[in-house]
Parts: sequence; C-alpha cells; structure tokens
Amino acid sequence: MKQQDQIGFEESMNGMDNKRNSEKQRDILDILLDQDNKDHIILTDESGKTLAFEQVAIIPYGSDDNKVLYAILKPITEIKGVADDEAIVFKVDEDVFGNTVLRFEDDELIAIDIFNKYHDMLE
Repeated sequence: MKQQDQIGFEESMNGMDNKRNSEKQRDILDILLDQDNKDHIILTDESGKTLAFEQVAIIPYGSDDNKVLYAILKPITEIKGVADDEAIVFKVDEDVFGNTVLRFEDDELIAIDIFNKYHDMLE
C-alpha cells in the first residue's frame, strides 16, 4: 500500500440475510467496537478492490488527553507484499466529510509500538 493510503469501508456481508443487506451501512467504528461481531471486515482500497480482513484488536494509543484508536487487522484476501501470518495497523480517522475511515499506518515506529501494546495485552 502507498503512503497515506485511505481504505474505504463496506459492511461485511458474510452470513447476513437480504434484510440485513438492505439496511443502512453501519459506521466502521461501530463494527470494530462491537464485541459480538464475528464477520469479516470488508474494506475497499483506492483502486476499488475489495479486501477482507479479520479483526485482531483495537488499541487506544497516545496520551490521556490525545488518545487515538488503531485497528490491527489480518488480511484474509491476499495482498501483495503481506505474508499470510502478518497483520496490518490502521489508524481510525475521519475523512473530510466526517465519515470514519481506516488509514494505513505508515509510521513504522507507531506500528511497532501498537503491536507491542497488543502483545502486552496478551500477557
């Protein structure tokens, strides 16, 4: 993925019936924070390609007065340059219209710190 890539969101359709499919799309943040959600996270890249991910974790990051949420997602769809056992860190952000979007975290130090916080949570 290129620097500053923004990934759009489409609600996951795995296991949903037609009634649910016709409902208004939920905000990606609502889905990420839904502890009962077992469906894949479906995102659309800048070229319109649909990508499926498994949610690994949501990690708050930063100082108490400036917390930012990050999502660790494991690709289910094959992504060039990403190994089968790798996950990707996305920053939960807003676009210019106020819609919640996920942005690829291209700052390697922040991404490493997010993964370290995740590993600390597992211990």
